[in-house]
Amino acid sequence: MSHSNIEEIVEVPDHMADHNRASRSHNGNPHVGVLHAPKPPQKNSFWRKWLRALHWRHTHLSRPKWFLLIFALLLVIAGAAFGIYKVYKHYTVKPHTETSSPRTPPAPATEASRLTGIEIDPLLNKRPVTGVMIENSKDARPQAGLKDAGVVFEAIAEGGITRFLALFQEAQPDRIGPIRSVRPYYLDFLLPFDGSIAHVGGPPQALSDIKALGVKDLDQFANAGAYERVKNRAAPHNVYSSTAKLDALNASKGFTSSNFTGFTRKKEAASAQPTATKIDLNVSSALYSVHYDYDATTNSYKRSEGGAAHTDEKSGAQITPKVVVALVMTRGIASDGQHTNYGATGSGKLYVFQDGVVTEGSWAKSDRKAQFSFTDSSGQVIALNPGQTWITIVDSGKVTSGI
Repeated sequence: MSHSNIEEIVEVPDHMADHNRASRSHNGNPHVGVLHAPKPPQKNSFWRKWLRALHWRHTHLSRPKWFLLIFALLLVIAGAAFGIYKVYKHYTVKPHTETSSPRTPPAPATEASRLTGIEIDPLLNKRPVTGVMIENSKDARPQAGLKDAGVVFEAIAEGGITRFLALFQEAQPDRIGPIRSVRPYYLDFLLPFDGSIAHVGGPPQALSDIKALGVKDLDQFANAGAYERVKNRAAPHNVYSSTAKLDALNASKGFTSSNFTGFTRKKEAASAQPTATKIDLNVSSALYSVHYDYDATTNSYKRSEGGAAHTDEKSGAQITPKVVVALVMTRGIASDGQHTNYGATGSGKLYVFQDGVVTEGSWAKSDRKAQFSFTDSSGQVIALNPGQTWITIVDSGKVTSGI
């Protein structure tokens, strides 16, 4: 049987017939045909079918549109990846901290007053110190403004009659007086505080010293507009002023600040066993002698003079300083034969009453402009409680205290 007959009898699939013909041609014998067993059909996996379906030839899209679609899908994938990265970075990367320079701390809300040691608005510490000469004769009582003063100096003016130099800075009373004349030694008390002085004239020596020492002068005789004469008191006990008026007068003269160092202060600590609850300062006659009663509740001293509570004219409140100081100074008569004179520079004995107890020591003042220093018997500085400090000048042997 010929080869042609065999091909007619056996039906060979087209793809196998092509393969056999190719094999015969390759071997050089077209009549020798080799039948190969058909290969098993390959299974189409899911991914193979998916990729075949995506081929642009099997879709209704043209080839350019197909590439645009792929590009758009890539953009979507890239955008999603970028979003995931940003979220990851936000929650995993540590926040940046400033290490180059520390932040400036906020300004304190309060600070210790240079005059009293009380915690005050820092702006109040920039106010100038103003000293006011306040009368203490019987006809001048009760006075206005004394209870608000930061520091008060008390000494004899003449004839045993005492007078006060009241220093104001943070306190701003609207009524101060009666205001009277100045004396030379009050300038010694004022100068360490670099304050101005409100007064109604004075003896020639005091007025001369004001000019020679460059004291900031607010004399009523030259500045009447800053003062008033009230009608409810007879002259010369009727001259008054106020913080507002004296501030305006200070400003008009350029007295807008005071450069000074106040007394050393400490945190108050009342004694559990007070030993000086009653204080007597025999300044001159009974009308001007001073008595204090210690008030443990407020850790302060209730002031009396002439046998009666020393009160404020406007409020009626008793004057209650936190610290009472007695300075022993030599006293004499000035060259005019009328006014008192004190040895306000040098040194002497002192008594400091605070926290219900008394500390004895020494005061020292090197010159008229120098600040007082207070030291105890061992030479250590005596620090004072914050609050009003009342300083009385006395003769030797005129201070007594007890329970």
